[in-house]
Amino acid sequence: MSEPHPAEPAATPRAASPRSLSDHIEQNVESIVALQRRETESVTPSQRRVERASRILGRPAYLLGVLVFSILWIIANVAAPQFGRTPFDPPPFGLLDGLLTLGSLATATIVLIAQNRQTRLEKQQAQLELQVSMLTEQKVTKLIHLMEELRKDLPMVRDRHDPQATALQESADAATVISVIEDRVPLAEGTAAPKKGPG
Repeated sequence: MSEPHPAEPAATPRAASPRSLSDHIEQNVESIVALQRRETESVTPSQRRVERASRILGRPAYLLGVLVFSILWIIANVAAPQFGRTPFDPPPFGLLDGLLTLGSLATATIVLIAQNRQTRLEKQQAQLELQVSMLTEQKVTKLIHLMEELRKDLPMVRDRHDPQATALQESADAATVISVIEDRVPLAEGTAAPKKGPG
């Protein structure tokens, strides 16, 4: 006679998993989601249709469809006399040329309209990133300044001059940095620097 199996221990309740994100990261994520939601809600129905069309036009299937349509059009008109029919668009296929030209114009316009909104979104994101970077630079500069003050005030730490720390305590002037970049961009593009005359 087989012995009864001992009762299996009851499964212990799994401890609640801690939050995967800290509160400030969660807050940042919520801010980004709210920004994207507000931008999505501001899009007009016509803009949505244009962007949906641009996504369709950007697929390889669209190019394949245009090529197949053109090939079938040409074959139908070239082979029509062999079946005793009059071609509706005989060579050099002026009607097909007009249709493709009109389709190209519509495609380019739809893509440009969709790109305008995308460019505006990218510009907003770039401005936001610039603002966050400038704020981060100010915070880091303040932290370096406070650490240098703390180092000087601690009696057990030997006071010494650190030129790099002194330079990092100065906050960057955005206007000056942009001015320097604008002066040096032609050099990066291969344009010769203007020569100074004898003076």
